[in-house]
Amino acid sequence: MEKTTIKFIGLISLIGFIGFIGPSVAQAATNIDATYKWAWNDTIGWIDFYSTGNVNVSSTQLSGYASSSVGFIALDCATSPNGDICATSNFKVSNDGNGNLTGWAYNDAIGWISFDSGTASSSYAYQVTVNTSTGDFSGWAWNDIVGWISFNCLQPNICATSNYKVKTSWVVLGALTADLTSSVFDTGVSTGVAINTIMWQGNQPSGTSVKFQIASSASSTGPWSYFGPDGSNTTYYQPTGDNVPSQINLAYHNNHRYFRYKIFLTSNAGQTLSPRVDDVIINWSP
Repeated sequence: MEKTTIKFIGLISLIGFIGFIGPSVAQAATNIDATYKWAWNDTIGWIDFYSTGNVNVSSTQLSGYASSSVGFIALDCATSPNGDICATSNFKVSNDGNGNLTGWAYNDAIGWISFDSGTASSSYAYQVTVNTSTGDFSGWAWNDIVGWISFNCLQPNICATSNYKVKTSWVVLGALTADLTSSVFDTGVSTGVAINTIMWQGNQPSGTSVKFQIASSASSTGPWSYFGPDGSNTTYYQPTGDNVPSQINLAYHNNHRYFRYKIFLTSNAGQTLSPRVDDVIINWSP
């Protein structure tokens, strides 16, 4: 039986739906809030995480150094006040990507500051964390000379008299999804056709996805019900990559003259990568 391929050409990406998704543009080195920048210790007082202009929270670590009455507190050996000193003292405060901080900071006057009890092998449980939705720090760090360092007035519950915390603009964003509904395509076959496969061409970075639902009808005005492989609107045709056809379930799209599709594009979780679709190719036969 003769097969005919219809190729629908167009540039489709998340850029056109929800704004540019790509590497962050250059900005100030610090992502600490200018107002909520303080941690507190009963012995050395306020610790300022903003004024040095280089403290940065990422999904893997803290970098830069904070200021205090006893001098700078380095959060990472590669970005200490003396530059990269990792060859002689390899340390940092790590972030597991979910806001759980571990490891060590260092100050010349008071020495090591532990951000979690696990790394310090302490029998007393403590940890500094970052709320992945708000960027608020909370919890306690420990130093053997000056004791506890509080990152939020909620610990020790004194916000009514002293409202302080450390806050960052770093948050866990989560993937973004956008969808586009095509126009109606007429096969020109009055008795209807079999819709065989759908394929797309473009680029799909790691962690992103491209998927489809298909609708078909005997009338150019519908009705239009978009289905995945099992005939429901909760499943999708998802080719394993570009230039890879996905077989259409003919039980739901046979002997119909008209059809259209929905395409769903999903970014990576960090919202830094987006798939790009240049062509969508539908194969059908009379």
